[in-house]
Amino acid sequence: MTSESVHYVKSACKEHHVKFIRLWFTDIVGSLKSFAITVEELEKALDEGMGFDGSSIEGFARIDESDMVARPDPATFQLVPWRPREPGVARMFCDIYRPDGRPFEGDPRYVLRRQLERATELGYTFYVSPEMEHFYFKDDQSIEVLDKGGYFDQTADVATDLRRETVLSLEAMGIEVEYSHHEVAPSQHEIVLRYTDALTMADAAMTYRIVVKQVAAMNGVYASFMPKPIPSENGNGMHVHQSLFKGERNAFFDADDPYYLSALARSYIAGLLHNAHAFTLVTNQWVNSYKRLVPGFEAPLYLSWARRNRSDLIRIPEYKAADEIHTRVEYRSPDPACNPYFVFAVLLAAGLDGIENERPLPTPVEENVYELSEEERDRRGIRRLPATLIEAIEAAESSPFLREALGDHVYESLIQNKRIEWDRYSRHISDFEYAEYLPRL
Repeated sequence: MTSESVHYVKSACKEHHVKFIRLWFTDIVGSLKSFAITVEELEKALDEGMGFDGSSIEGFARIDESDMVARPDPATFQLVPWRPREPGVARMFCDIYRPDGRPFEGDPRYVLRRQLERATELGYTFYVSPEMEHFYFKDDQSIEVLDKGGYFDQTADVATDLRRETVLSLEAMGIEVEYSHHEVAPSQHEIVLRYTDALTMADAAMTYRIVVKQVAAMNGVYASFMPKPIPSENGNGMHVHQSLFKGERNAFFDADDPYYLSALARSYIAGLLHNAHAFTLVTNQWVNSYKRLVPGFEAPLYLSWARRNRSDLIRIPEYKAADEIHTRVEYRSPDPACNPYFVFAVLLAAGLDGIENERPLPTPVEENVYELSEEERDRRGIRRLPATLIEAIEAAESSPFLREALGDHVYESLIQNKRIEWDRYSRHISDFEYAEYLPRL
């Protein structure tokens, strides 16, 4: 925290007649939490932080060690554009600390910072851009869509206006948007945020989700980031584009390589493939996430990589492939209902593992992986991602890598949380079971 940033926050509050400041932070499953202070409490919040009960936040603390302190990050100060201008409302993201001043190891921002420090020690900056898809529905009780459009369709309907209003709100909050468009499924849309460093992007991803939902609600509809809400249509993905830069140079680029990939980039990809099975619990954390990872809906199932092939888990985009600044790795399995801090943290940790251990990169698979026989996939060593949440939990439980990447506290809390979710799901009797079995068993 610099004196300049603190001065800017105080000046901005005065200039824009801000009365309330919302302090934002995230629990372990990526739900946005917040509480509001008045501008009169701002100086205290910046100097000392604000105390709260951590035992009431998912994955934070037991009741006997519940006191936590939220310290706002002045660099994240932004006005909230959908609230009244006078008196105004602003927000800041917070880092979470224990009362004795130690960073709280269960804070998702801290988990990501820890991995970013590893990259910094090696001389790298980690850049990402997630493609976050969402649906618009009539309300939160149905999957009645607003349009029948498809990929890149120009639909003259309410959804176009929703995207426009969302983009304007994001830009008003300092988040750069590259482009927006209709996605493959009816009423499915995407707004692509411009590449930036991973911590800034994780904050932006959290802001993006709340802005999309807020704009939808203000227009009388519902926006959902549920991974697979419509059984017969593509689900919501969050393809994560990523690269490591050393100063102004892209460390992933090699002009002499057929794929324009440096040896470092190849080791990074190998690290992703080597550890993907273990960290899928983070990239795809819900029971519903695995309804998306099925054949026929453009979602990856197998641990493979290629350049032009969209059936692979990892793709090297060909667009401007020979342009150094655009060389990147696209990891395709995550969904937008994740915790973005953890996703970026485990992707970076896996890539650094590949670099530090010089892991060998398998041969690319340019064919459609789904159409290969099981015997052919076995022969070529192409493994499958976990097919259910319980498979992902069991893979995570046997992974020293994931424990190290997340830290003991988050690792154990996340697994406990997800086992509870799986147990609840396993005991649930679905409409399918009633329709299929009750009349004849």
